[in-house]
Amino acid sequence: MRRPKVIIDEEVIFDGRSLISETDTNGVITYVNRKFQEMSGYTKNEVVGQPHSILRHPDMPKETFFKMWESIKMGKHWDGYVKNLRKDGKYYWVEVSIVPKTDDNDNIIGYIASRRVPNQRKLERIKEQYRVMLENEKNMRVLAKAS
Repeated sequence: MRRPKVIIDEEVIFDGRSLISETDTNGVITYVNRKFQEMSGYTKNEVVGQPHSILRHPDMPKETFFKMWESIKMGKHWDGYVKNLRKDGKYYWVEVSIVPKTDDNDNIIGYIASRRVPNQRKLERIKEQYRVMLENEKNMRVLAKAS
């Protein structure tokens, strides 16, 4: 599965209608609903079996996903703001809730993610936080290369 060749700085506004995906415990997509396909530009056949990170926009700090995985692997619910990359190279912002999916013995067997329209005031603060986090990540890479 290839990511978009060109990243286009154009937002597609998420209308909030029930965008759902499910993954296994490694983040590989096992299910997407119609709205997911509509917003991402990918068909179900293109994404099922692919890592969910196929949607990861390069503007997203790695630390955000590190904290997300840390939380959901422990069986906790995670909420956060995510900038997703569409198949056509455009992007969309969502507020995501991820919950673990468990079997009859409470073993985590996957994750279910639902998205809603982000609160615009909070999103502006998040964008600034992410900008600073990305800058810090970039500086850490530069320092690592220099040593």
